[in-house]
Amino acid sequence: MKGIVFTEFLEMVESTFGLHVVDTIIENSDLPSSGAYTSVGTYDFNEMVALLTELSKETNISINDLLYSFGHYLFTGLAQAHPEVVSSYKTPLALLCCIEDHIHIHVRKLYPDAELPQFKILSKTDNTLEMIYSSSRGLYALAHGLIVKTFEHFEKMVKVEYKLLNENGTEVKFAIVQNG
Repeated sequence: MKGIVFTEFLEMVESTFGLHVVDTIIENSDLPSSGAYTSVGTYDFNEMVALLTELSKETNISINDLLYSFGHYLFTGLAQAHPEVVSSYKTPLALLCCIEDHIHIHVRKLYPDAELPQFKILSKTDNTLEMIYSSSRGLYALAHGLIVKTFEHFEKMVKVEYKLLNENGTEVKFAIVQNG
């Protein structure tokens, strides 16, 4: 997993829960990196699982709720780091439709070894989008948070429903309806 995800995650934990919680979850996790991340590094996904598990224990917030919140936070960080990507779209649905064909291509140029989820568009209208999220990591709650924050960024209201297509969340169908 790319280091930028770890650095953004720990920044979110610090800004939301404080530096002491960052220290606690790092100390209570068995991390080969010892919790020292750089945004350009690559780290074992299991380190993120360990950090999320410890944060969930420390805060009594479910892992999926933490991932959803992290999706919100991550969108902002990525949009600030790469404003040219987001600004090239006029609507949130246009941005979401181009994840595979534009955004992930841009990400692969920056991070050639990144393991990215796949988003398959099933249907699209002016106000709706149905897509399948696929990832061996099952971070659909993170994707959900990113989707909702995309609409907030464009100052649009959205209703997002999802259905797990398997119990571990590695395939999820999202139904997105823009309101207004």
